Amino acid sequence: MNKHKLKALILMVGAIFMAFLTANVTSQASTSREQGVDWSKYNGNSGTFGYNTDKFVLSQAGGFYGGTNIPQTTYASQVKSAQQAGKRVHTYLWDGVGGDMTNAKAMMAYYLPRVKTPKGSIVALDYEDGASNSVTANTNVILAQMALIKAAGYTPMLYGYKAYLNAHVNVSAIVKAYGTCLWLAEYPDYLVRTSPDYNWFPSMDGVAIFQFTSMYKAGGLDGNVDLTGITKSGYTTASKKQAQTNVKKAQAAKKATFKVVKYNQRGVFYPNRTLAVRYTDSDKVSQVATYYKGESVTYNAVIIEHDYVWARYARSNGYYGFIKLGVNNGQAYGKRVTY
Repeated sequence: MNKHKLKALILMVGAIFMAFLTANVTSQASTSREQGVDWSKYNGNSGTFGYNTDKFVLSQAGGFYGGTNIPQTTYASQVKSAQQAGKRVHTYLWDGVGGDMTNAKAMMAYYLPRVKTPKGSIVALDYEDGASNSVTANTNVILAQMALIKAAGYTPMLYGYKAYLNAHVNVSAIVKAYGTCLWLAEYPDYLVRTSPDYNWFPSMDGVAIFQFTSMYKAGGLDGNVDLTGITKSGYTTASKKQAQTNVKKAQAAKKATFKVVKYNQRGVFYPNRTLAVRYTDSDKVSQVATYYKGESVTYNAVIIEHDYVWARYARSNGYYGFIKLGVNNGQAYGKRVTY
């Protein structure tokens, strides 16, 4: 074959191959790197939509500000608006608890029952201000909150800026515990940008979502790209099943930490004697029942329902029933007991 013709053929085949490769990469990027927006109260009751190609929305449910849980009244309507538009909807919270574990747990006890996005969907902690001087305390707080998010059946994420998180949090410990769970923001400028500039990507382990602009549209709107498909959490069969598994595991763990700390070991209760319950995260002891002389009571089951613990009892006179044992900071704990 003529050398010139052979060279031309090789170039043509190479061009076809590169075109195929480019198309394939572009196709993968279009499916695995979907874009979406995030909203706060400043985006109004119905939210500010970006483009028809956007696939997801993250809406702020509220947060912990100045020592107080302050919900955002726009959250419920924004979630509904995004759902009606066919978007995958997720939740985030302003996490202004610093390194205070008590406030951190109280915050989660307040907001998790109020999440309106599906089980398995993202609940992200927005940690970008108010950190304490202790990296250890800040990290432990975030880990505890993410554990509560997971136990409630949602996908935990941590949002922030690379420099701030590195200065105040042991990010590697977060990533070690929860894998690719970071949602990081980094902007090259404040010009309108409809796609990410990866020259400004905040490179570090564990990044799942890149917030690449606060000017996704003129007038201001946060634009994000999903790098891993994490925004599909809660919207696939597998993620929904995993969420249910996490909830069941959490319920089992709660049952394993119930303690009865004041009782007659022989099961015979005397006048004005009481059964008391001590919760694992509190010194509070709650009186739950009074028994009469000579009466034998066997507690053969404990049920957790709607944040309350109910103990099923059987009396020696043949009667049985349930006693509500109590609630502590929105969390109830129990296990099977017989005394």
